[in-house]
Amino acid sequence: MTGSVGAPAERREGREKVSGTARYAAEFHYPGRAQAWPVPAAVARGRVTGVDTAAALAVPGVLAVLTHENAPRLAEPDDPTLAVLQDPRVPHRGWFVALVVGETLEAARAGAAAVRVDYAAEEHDVTLTASHPGVYVPEDANGGYPAVREQGDPDGAFGSSAARVDVAYRVPPLHNHPMEPHTSTARWEDGRLIVHTSSQGTGAVQGVLAGLFGVPEDRVVVTAEHVGGGFGSKGTPRTDVVLAAMAARQTGRPVTVALPRRYLPAVVGHRAPTLHRLRLGADTDGRLTSLVHEVTTHTSRIKEFVEQAAVPARVMYASPHSRTEHRVAALDVPSPSWMRAPGEAPGMYALESAMDELATELGMDPVELRVRNEPDVEPDSGKPFSSRHLVECLREGARRFGWAGRDPRPGSRRDGPLLLGTGVAAATYPVMVWPATATARALPDGTFLVRVNATDIGTGARTVLAQVGADALDAPLERVRIEVGSTELPSAPLAGGSSGTASWGWAVHEACTRLARRLAEHTGPLPQQGLDVRADTRGSADAESDWARHAFGAHFAEVAVDSVTGEVRVGRLLGVYAAGRILNARTARSQFVGGMTMGLGMALTEGSTMDAAFGDFTESDLASYHVPVHADVDGIEAHWLDEDDPRLNPMGSKGIGEIGIVGTAAAIGNAVHHATGIRFRELPLTPDRVLTGLLDSRTANDARTGPAASGSGPMRGV
Repeated sequence: MTGSVGAPAERREGREKVSGTARYAAEFHYPGRAQAWPVPAAVARGRVTGVDTAAALAVPGVLAVLTHENAPRLAEPDDPTLAVLQDPRVPHRGWFVALVVGETLEAARAGAAAVRVDYAAEEHDVTLTASHPGVYVPEDANGGYPAVREQGDPDGAFGSSAARVDVAYRVPPLHNHPMEPHTSTARWEDGRLIVHTSSQGTGAVQGVLAGLFGVPEDRVVVTAEHVGGGFGSKGTPRTDVVLAAMAARQTGRPVTVALPRRYLPAVVGHRAPTLHRLRLGADTDGRLTSLVHEVTTHTSRIKEFVEQAAVPARVMYASPHSRTEHRVAALDVPSPSWMRAPGEAPGMYALESAMDELATELGMDPVELRVRNEPDVEPDSGKPFSSRHLVECLREGARRFGWAGRDPRPGSRRDGPLLLGTGVAAATYPVMVWPATATARALPDGTFLVRVNATDIGTGARTVLAQVGADALDAPLERVRIEVGSTELPSAPLAGGSSGTASWGWAVHEACTRLARRLAEHTGPLPQQGLDVRADTRGSADAESDWARHAFGAHFAEVAVDSVTGEVRVGRLLGVYAAGRILNARTARSQFVGGMTMGLGMALTEGSTMDAAFGDFTESDLASYHVPVHADVDGIEAHWLDEDDPRLNPMGSKGIGEIGIVGTAAAIGNAVHHATGIRFRELPLTPDRVLTGLLDSRTANDARTGPAASGSGPMRGV
């Protein structure tokens, strides 16, 4: 074997990206290409009663204005968020009610500003509460998980437990905000629809467009060669690609639709807010006797999407009695959708925060509490784990972090006005894999060509798949070329759910292994066209497994809380992961660190506010929705165990794109509690929220101890 797998190979597309030669969806400059700019609805609920386009059409360079009155008719989609410009309804603020097409982007934007829309507004409701009268228990949560799972008598066991915590947490709406906004360029040629789009899966886009426009799938070509991030928001087709195809058909010209960033929160999905109630009961030794995790969230009125935030509690810890339940309220809000680690990110924040509170109640080390509740089998299914090295992650992380030297007393460390603390949290993410096809060709010049419709959304998929192919072929990595990102390639699933490399790599490995066998049997020179083989993993990749397959990890955080300003600074983040065989050390570390950085944003800076009066997300751009940058963490480390799990796929790999975010927010929140003695149960931990807690704590301390003690000693819990 060449040893390509595992090596820190550089990204194959890296030079193209840093030199500006990598072309994204908006950068295909076809002759006569037009630009389009959408017009969002200005009411939270109602109907369009009239659209005046005269002023817009009078703007120099404006070619057309599409509305529900003149836009091409579409077949009814399975996803109702794609039924744009088909009727006068307005299901939420920001829903597109018109599209202006211009010779230039400036003309289209000016034309959109000149469109006048009249509405018949209706009463709207956008406010989520746990007691909302419209709350119901759905049949399933996202991903097909049952909404409710119950074992034993969790309420009775909780009531008789020696130690109990009954706590509530809130995670606000969160937005994906990839660096490249959702963008598509479309053109029609001789009845064929040709699209360049920013998407996590071109196959899904092809199928949707074929259905909407009533053309055979083989007459639709979709390419996503380079994608500037997605984080779930590009996992399914969005309105940009539908609008681009509609405008191109209407005008007979290529059209690019690049959604303005401030429009994204309303039309490309978001992580729905989640209200959590955790009830944990334990015996005096710290073993869980009852675990109850109830989640309330919102969905839109046009498409049900239920954040599956209670699902990870079904996997993590042994408890003889448990209940996990999801409730949802349909409101006049934009449709929520996938965001990195859907379910796991908010759900594990709540669960791991509650575990920390239980450790405090028991007077037990938080690492030891987690170790003590390690299950023998997956609690929900009863299946044995294919591999589960969470305890080893916790132990190794504690060693690297220096956890043994920690003073467990909250508020015990300070440096002038800075309150110092450390925290820990566990993480999990399911192993998912889907069938894929791939081809491999040996060429007379000694090189190989591997083709698969994978999508590289910035993860380094091209590079890792080439490494998988090189190892299977026992060939030098530089001799293996790879093509990805087009429906003209062998079909493959989208990049999502940390399943991409496992799914595509399985097919690539199988194709290259077959090609290697064929070459070993071949005599004489290769034909000019080379030798080809094809692999299809249907029936194997999607076969039911007798094993529960998950990745696990442990997160550690060190923080400094400014007692004067309320600012939280993270001095150190450390993660240790058990994620199968690591296929590329360089790209894996990048993915782990990226997820942890996103978890840092979830903990400290990221959060959106739904304006009850206007039905709008107020943080709609990167000036108001604050994503973290390098300066927001002084040190960040990602490590992993050498995990050998033959029950996954031929490479022995697990997904790594999402587990990095899962435990980070809880580790930071637990560290803030350790620093201050105050338990903050609502994210993000912004300076105003933290300072208010500190001031309230001081006031409470003053009231208990008198003026002489004011301002002295560590902060106490409130």
